[in-house]
Amino acid sequence: MKRMLAWLAVAVLLAGCATSGQRAPIVERGSAAGKNTARVFSTSDSRPKVYVVQKGDTLFGIAFNYGLDYRELAEMNGIQDPNLIQVGQQINLFSAPERAVVVAESRPVQVKAASLVKEQPKVVKYAYSEAAVAQAEAVQNPPTASERAAPVIAKVESKPVSQLKPEPKPEPKPESAASDGGDDALEWSMPTKGKVVGSFSEADNRKGVDIAGTLGQSVFASAPGKVVYSGSGLRGYGKLLIIKHNKTYISAYAHNDQLLVKEGESVARGQKIAEMGNSDSESGLVKLHFEVRRFGKPVDPANYLSLGKS
Repeated sequence: MKRMLAWLAVAVLLAGCATSGQRAPIVERGSAAGKNTARVFSTSDSRPKVYVVQKGDTLFGIAFNYGLDYRELAEMNGIQDPNLIQVGQQINLFSAPERAVVVAESRPVQVKAASLVKEQPKVVKYAYSEAAVAQAEAVQNPPTASERAAPVIAKVESKPVSQLKPEPKPEPKPESAASDGGDDALEWSMPTKGKVVGSFSEADNRKGVDIAGTLGQSVFASAPGKVVYSGSGLRGYGKLLIIKHNKTYISAYAHNDQLLVKEGESVARGQKIAEMGNSDSESGLVKLHFEVRRFGKPVDPANYLSLGKS
């Protein structure tokens, strides 16, 4: 009797657990517990594919603001004269990726329809003889196409393994130049000597640093690259040089007295490219205005130069 009462108590408890509707929380435990493992994906290059020309824009300024070569920009958009662009005109900043076009040859498909009419055996009368019997059998059982044209197998002369010459291995190709590398492929150096009289400030729209000096003082390329602009077509920069270092970075050297390199010319780090001037109408000082731009956006040159040692 006591055993029966015990079984009834267990059954009542199990029924109560099944109908309560409460479940124990499931907690995943492991070595990564307590760590934030969420991944944030972002692109460093946020430049648009197309730019719409606004009032006061120039092709030189558009290229400068997006870290591009204005000549490549003009060629890409079919612009004959870089000085002639119109308000509202759409400028493609990047060329469309080339796509392989596969042209399929259209060939007529030959379909052999099955004959619905059965052919009757051919009947030919010959005078009885062994030759006539053989000829009749040949007519009734003509040779197949494979029997008429038997394949000819060419004989290949085999040589010992010792006489076989291995195919020459292709020579390794040299690595690409540093100008095509990424962010870490550049070594920066000071563009000139002097005291920093103006620092970078994104909040105050100061896009670079100003380094004071003397008239005619040497200005050097801060990193290797190619000159993509040499002139005075950008308002507020005086005589300006722009060097494209790779797909990411360009540097600008403004308010020069003399420009010593031409567009399209490759320059080395530390090469003299200009002489300092005083074309800044606001300050009137002899100084170099120096900018570093990443994907066309101004960044603080102090992140790349030892400005405290200048």
